This record gives sequence, structure tokens and C-alpha cells, in this order.
Amino acid sequence: MANQPKKSQTESKRAAEQRGTEKVNYPLGKINFIMMGICLLLIVIGFALMAGSANVGDTFNYSIFESRRVAVGPVIAFFGFVLMAFAIIWRKKPRHDSDADMTDKTIDE
Repeated sequence: MANQPKKSQTESKRAAEQRGTEKVNYPLGKINFIMMGICLLLIVIGFALMAGSANVGDTFNYSIFESRRVAVGPVIAFFGFVLMAFAIIWRKKPRHDSDADMTDKTIDE
């Protein structure tokens, strides 16, 4: 390690500038995080709709069979989980200029 030459200040500045200008490709984009946030909100809403009081003591609580708790809440939570997988997998398609493609083609008449 002692035999390695030291980089000059200009070389180290140039290397730092090159690192700063490189574009970093993350696996998930901004739209993925927005979609995942919406899905998380759907899941929380679904679980909140399923919440309610239970049977207490000797009295039977008939509200445990309401459609909100038995059907609506679980369906919303299920859609949240399914859409969460879609939000993670989804990728934005690269844009292609259709004008550039049109100029390359020639029509022979």
C-alpha cells in the first residue's frame, strides 16, 4: 500500500465529477412507489372495514355477519395485495420517436 502513487487533486476531482454525472438505474421507479403506496392504502382500508366488535359475554353480536365485514373488506384487501404485486413488477416502456422512424423509411412509387 505504501508503494501506490497518490492521485493528484485534478485527477481526484475529475473522477468525482464522472461519478456524479453517471445515471443510476434503480430497480423501482417513482411510479412504482406511488402505486405501492396506493395499494398499501387499499390493504389498510380493507382491514379497517373488516374490524369491529366481537361477541362479548352471553350476548351474540349479529354485526359480525355484515356484508361490510364478510365480503367488502376482504375483497378490497385482496385487490390491494394483487395490485401490490403488479406495482412491483410494472416497468415503464421505453419511448420511441415515431417521427424518427418515419424519416428512415422511403416510399418507392
